[in-house]
Amino acid sequence: MEVKLFIGNLSFATKEEDLRTLLAQAGTVVSADLIKDRSTGESKGFAFVVMGSQADAVKATQMFNGYSLDDREIKVGTARERDASSGGGYNDRNGSGSRRPVTHKNRGGARRY
Repeated sequence: MEVKLFIGNLSFATKEEDLRTLLAQAGTVVSADLIKDRSTGESKGFAFVVMGSQADAVKATQMFNGYSLDDREIKVGTARERDASSGGGYNDRNGSGSRRPVTHKNRGGARRY
């Protein structure tokens, strides 16, 4: 059974191929997806890697959690499923998944409209 790992605290210079090569030392790497910013194409500093089996995922976590890659101590762990109630997406500031406008309390001070 394939297992998805979360790889965090990556250097912005780290490439997908670097992750594949590193984690292949622990077992079969099915896929490696470096998460990038949509507008700039730059790395966001984390990735998801799918390992071929539970044993490979456990070995990768033990071998590489806290490992120094590109002068950064990376974090490796099992990825959690996204919660349907967590919201997310464009312009969703209240986390409810609705498109209600966000209201702000008056913070005092002079109004300059």
